[in-house]
This record gives sequence, C-alpha cells and structure tokens, in this order.
Amino acid sequence: MLHVVNVLGRLLVVFSVTYLVPITCSLIFHDGMLWHFIDGMAISAAGGALLYLATRRHYRELKPRDGFLLVTLSWVLMAAIASVPLMLAYDSMSFTDAYFEMISGLTTTGATVMIGLDLAPQSINIWRHLMNWIGGMGIIVFAVAILPLLGVGGMQLYKAETPGPMKDSKLTARIADTAKALYLVYVGMTIVCLVSLRLAGMSWFDATCHAFSAMGLGGFSTRDASVGAFDSVAIEAVLSFFMLLAGINFATHFLAVRRLSWGPYLRDTEAKAYLLIMALAFIGLTSYLTFQGVYDDAGRSARMVMFNLVSIGTGSGYASTDYAQWPIFAPLLMLFLGGIIPCAGSTGGGIKMVRTLVLFGQSQREILKLIHPAAVRPLMIGRNAVSERVAQSVLGFIFLYFMSAALMIFVLLLSGLDFITAFSAIIACINNIGPGLGDVGPAGNFQGLNDFQTWVCAFAMLLGRLEIFAVLVLFTPGFWRK
Repeated sequence: MLHVVNVLGRLLVVFSVTYLVPITCSLIFHDGMLWHFIDGMAISAAGGALLYLATRRHYRELKPRDGFLLVTLSWVLMAAIASVPLMLAYDSMSFTDAYFEMISGLTTTGATVMIGLDLAPQSINIWRHLMNWIGGMGIIVFAVAILPLLGVGGMQLYKAETPGPMKDSKLTARIADTAKALYLVYVGMTIVCLVSLRLAGMSWFDATCHAFSAMGLGGFSTRDASVGAFDSVAIEAVLSFFMLLAGINFATHFLAVRRLSWGPYLRDTEAKAYLLIMALAFIGLTSYLTFQGVYDDAGRSARMVMFNLVSIGTGSGYASTDYAQWPIFAPLLMLFLGGIIPCAGSTGGGIKMVRTLVLFGQSQREILKLIHPAAVRPLMIGRNAVSERVAQSVLGFIFLYFMSAALMIFVLLLSGLDFITAFSAIIACINNIGPGLGDVGPAGNFQGLNDFQTWVCAFAMLLGRLEIFAVLVLFTPGFWRK
C-alpha cells in the first residue's frame, strides 16, 4: 500500500504543473482568480511531495493489482484537489458541488452544477475544460509518459486504465513511447480543432476551451446554453467532425498518421461499425423529426440531428437545442447509442463498440448452436478471432454494467427523483455522456440534486470511466489479501 502512495505522491507533483494553465490565463485576463489557483497548485505540489517523502523507503515495482488501486485513488484525489479553486472562487459552492464538477471534468462526463458560465472568470472556465482534456486520454496514460522520467514504470497502470478488451495491444515497444505517441496525435488533433473553431467564428479563448472538451468528449462549454449559444452552422460542423474523430480508437489515428494511409481506418471493424450506426441513426432521426413536424423543413431537422446525435452518441454532451422537447424516442435513442458505440481506445465512455460487436457475434453463435449443436464456429471481429477468455470477460462486464446501473437508478428513485430524471441521470453518468433528461436535461443541469444524489452520480461517473472492474475489484476481500 505504501509503495502505491509513493507513486501517487509523484503523480500529484506532476499534476500540480497543470495549474500553470489557469494561472497564465488569470494573468492575461486579470480575472482575480490568480491566488486561488496558486493555492491549488501549492496544495497539490506540497501534498504530493509529502506523500513521496514519507513513503520513499517503501517504493518497489508495481504489481498488476497496484495499478487498479492507483488508478482509482488518482481520480478520486485529483478531483478533490482540483476542486479547491472552485470553492475559493465561489463562497456558495459546497465541496460536494465542486467535487462533482471536477470529477465530471476528469471523467469527461461533462455534467455540470454551475450556472452563469457566460460570466464566469476565464481561468475558471479554462480549468474546467483542461480537466476534460486531461481526462480524455486518461490521467494514468498521461502519467506513464511522464513518470518514467522519475523512475516509475507504467505497464501495470496502462493496462488498468486502458478501456476495452484490446488493452494488451501495444503500438510501440515501450509503454512510455506508446503513451507519448498517442498524446502526440491527441495534441495535434486538438490544435487543428482549435484553429478550425477560430476560423469558424469563435474567439481564441472559446476555441481553446471547446477544442479541449471536444477532443476529450467532455462536453463542457463556456456558455449556459452550450453550443446553441453560438447559433453557427460552421461551429457545429467543426465540432461534429472532431467529436466523430475523437470517438474512434486513437491507436487507429496513430497508425493512419504514421503510415500516411487510410488503410488503418478501412481495416478497423470497430470504426466502420461506429460510423455506419451513426449514419443510419442520422438518416432515421432526421426523417423521424421531419415526419413528426418538429421542424419545418428537412434541412433544419438534419442540422439539429447531426450535431446533437454526434454529441450524445459519442458521449460528449454538448447541446445546440433542448432535444428533451423532441418526441421521447429521439433523445432516448441518442442516450442508448452513447452507451454502446464509442470505440475502445477513444475518449468516449460506455460499453464500447468492440464489446457490442463481441456480444452480437456471441449471440449469433448461440443461435447457430441451437440449430446445429455440433457446429464449431469461432467468434470473429472482422478478420480477428476473439478468444473465449475475452468473450467471457465481456459477458462479465456487461452483467456488472447493467446491475450497477439498475442499482443506482433504484437508489435515486428511493431518494425521491422521478423515473425519467433518475434513469437518464445514471445512464448519462455511467456512460460519461453528461446531460440526461427531465430535471437534468440539456435545458437544465445537475444543480437541483441534493448532496446524496450528487454523490451517487459522481460515483456513477467514476465507475463508468474506470470501466467498472477497476473500481469494484477494490471492494473484494481477495484484493486486499497478501
């Protein structure tokens, strides 16, 4: 345990460097938040240094199960430390609300309890969006690119945090090189997104914030009305394009860039299924809203559906309109897609497309066995055979996913929420989507929840982002036995 605390201390010291971004922003805009962020930086650096110095004699190489503990502790503790500037800036903000905002940012959920974002200090907004961006590729993946410089290995951490059953694959020989390669693509795409948003009409500040949250699929905005406040087809088109890209495995992007070829995309079965489902949903929902008379013409329907479908379907959570006012079929379908189609290795949440494909293939095999009991048919994803171990792991994950979601929905119902609000809040949080329906819909936020309900939703975000197993394994007696 002490050696895990030692690594956590080093990680907190590294995390303190991120405060330089809002500190610089505060100096540029003179928004009065400078010392709040300096205090937060000092707490993170001093706390990390104290943990490191107190446990440096106990450091040893991390074992696989240490990675799960460190991942969870990192998310929990960093969200707490990141909450400090918010509580200092807003006297009325409780620790519960500040923590919810930061865990929402770090898990790239994008649910918010804040109002008045249009008038919020610039450094507060850049801090929220920076959390989206860092959380997008995972604090731990970020750490394995940096901590080796401090003498800390990262393979165990990478396996613990990397989503999906493809976590054992590597792009480069060393895990630190892999993390750096992924971040190089991530940073490059963020810069292109930022410049594109500026050319589309956003200010440099808004473009920076929205590029951070778009690539992280976090969905935070600098406006209470989200992207709808800009009312720009160009901005919506740019964000839609980059959200679609962020929903694809970044390993695929890396290979495509390295080879300067479209081949990796064409061979990626998961990406092709993801884009096909998005296209079919776009055509279907556009036709549906036009037929229902929600909008006067098909062009308007197509614009509204394209942006909001991509946003919710990828798990980003922006909104350009109050889609909760659409016939209930449309927003529920978008929430459903947000839970199943983002690709493994992307910045999206939910079950992931690869698991969906495994379940679909497994169901086909079971049907075939009913007809031909003696038939032997391997489970295939594209041209790749899926091992029985992976298939069983996916089935176990799906069971825990639905049971966890159902349990937390019942807990919120028991606490007094109506069904639509409770159901959509948990689905949106465990899939890291952001806005739900009812009281937590796109026209509102999570501010109306009481403290207990807020903590339940915060736990759902953490559970979803760390793919359930990494959190629940900590509650098993066997994990703590030597």
